[in-house]
Amino acid sequence: MKYPFYIWLCLLGLVASQSFAFQEDSIPAASSKVFVFDIKSDIDPRMNRQVTLAMEEAKEKAADLIIIHMDTYGGAVNDADDIRTMVLESEIPIHVFIDKDAASAGALISIAADSIYMARGASIGAATVVVGGSGEAAPDKYQSYMRSMMRSTAEAKGRDPQIAEAMVDQSIEIEGITKEGSVITFSVSEAIENGFCEAQVNSIEEIIERQGITDYEITRYEPSGVEKVIAFFLNPAVSGFLILVIFAGIYFEIQTPGVGFPLAASVLAMILYFIPYYLTGLAGNWEILIFIVGFVLLAVEVFVLPGFGVFGILGILGILAGLTFGMLPNDAFDFTFVPTGELFTALLTVILSAVISIALIFYLAPKVNQWKAFNHISLATTLSKSEGYTSSFYSDSLVGKEGVTHTRLMPSGKIIVEDELYDAYSRGEFIDRGEKIVVISAEGTSLRVKRMV
Repeated sequence: MKYPFYIWLCLLGLVASQSFAFQEDSIPAASSKVFVFDIKSDIDPRMNRQVTLAMEEAKEKAADLIIIHMDTYGGAVNDADDIRTMVLESEIPIHVFIDKDAASAGALISIAADSIYMARGASIGAATVVVGGSGEAAPDKYQSYMRSMMRSTAEAKGRDPQIAEAMVDQSIEIEGITKEGSVITFSVSEAIENGFCEAQVNSIEEIIERQGITDYEITRYEPSGVEKVIAFFLNPAVSGFLILVIFAGIYFEIQTPGVGFPLAASVLAMILYFIPYYLTGLAGNWEILIFIVGFVLLAVEVFVLPGFGVFGILGILGILAGLTFGMLPNDAFDFTFVPTGELFTALLTVILSAVISIALIFYLAPKVNQWKAFNHISLATTLSKSEGYTSSFYSDSLVGKEGVTHTRLMPSGKIIVEDELYDAYSRGEFIDRGEKIVVISAEGTSLRVKRMV
């Protein structure tokens, strides 16, 4: 039986299409890449940096889906705004899994996500801005800013902006949802009912499967080696040790000028102290500048103006202030949202380290010259008279001579008598530079003087 030519063409086309379909089905589809990272601590510069790095890694790995594992009571508004912006602008779909709490800044970040899922017993809301540590509501300018962010974020994601705003403002009353005088905090069922949660789930895997994804690979964000090193140096105990080295190095360099090793150790400790805090956004340029200015003032007091006065006091205060402020998540000179606990920890770390360093200096200073390792970089032997060494003693003939102070005596310094420069010290009083003095005794290698009346 003969078939028309066009029939044969149709049969060939059918066979070819089936063969092509078979080949398509035989190629396994690539599994979806799901990237997961946590927000499980206070929203501050450190968390801001962590989220930034996690988002960059998700993009580098061409993730198909990002899931944020959320459990936080909130934190700094400015850092929350940065994270919210990253979530809103992400080209990769982002879902949030609220394990327990998404309060305040956590609620803001959650609302910015494409979908919100909550575990049993979780909650979302209570976004009133409070002053760090006290729990009191912050001034209205902060509340207004937070209300605006909550409202605009909810609008961007198709959620009720009035409900989002009522999570901040207790004066807003929404019939059937909240009464005036309280802010909204939703349970799981309430969040689902009002469009602030897609469903109650038990795990991240359940969220993925709800997206219709059956073949997937989960990658969790892990801090790099550099980030782990930074985290190590952010430990208050390590910071305290570095502060100890800073003070001890400065002291021993002053005692043995020109050796260089104590100063090098102090500078290295300064670098290791400030860089981790700077990278995480805790230490700002102005805080490092305060420390440097304090260091310079102290150096001027020690090397240029013998004794100890205003420059020395301001220098020490500058160093202590720079070290303390560098540990805190403040916004420039605004410490409104710095938690009381963090402020106490920073102050305790710096002050306790300074006190311990001073105690160790007094304990170790007499013993340093006995260390064999120190003999290689300093003159640690005693030059005794029995071995032929002598020291220069001023003659008693200088007693009664009049002169003028070459530097301030605080109480020690330099004086000029008959055009000659001598080491001298007062009886305890401070004598300014250029004042007339009289030598009252010769004490070995120094002259004892008093101000002429």
